[in-house]
Amino acid sequence: MRLNQVTVGCTDYAASVAFYRRLGLTQIVDAPPGYARFETPTGETFSIHGLDAVRGASTVIYFEIDTLDEAVAALRDAGIAFDSGPRDERWGWREARLRDPAGNRLCLYRAGEYRRFPPWRIGQQTNEKENSK
Repeated sequence: MRLNQVTVGCTDYAASVAFYRRLGLTQIVDAPPGYARFETPTGETFSIHGLDAVRGASTVIYFEIDTLDEAVAALRDAGIAFDSGPRDERWGWREARLRDPAGNRLCLYRAGEYRRFPPWRIGQQTNEKENSK
């Protein structure tokens, strides 16, 4: 299964549209003030939906980037503020964290094989035990 659509709330439509365009997404639907859809270079889609208020945004959207450090540097140069990173995490990913204008949490990361095949993947530990017999 591949993630190809995420929708998050926004409190300032224009600021959110500008933010996601600066991140490098291509806007493919523009229906202000209530809805916009974006596409990634590989075809996944992402949308914002206008809300009067967004409280306790708990969604985290993950965007994998092979050249994470370079991308974060370019985004910082474009005026995007980051909460943290890029930094290596104990689970094998390199991550940078930020928030969009509505407070939705984003993680830009590079995981390589650890995204789909971490050492703790279900079934992998059982196979290792059987192979060691």
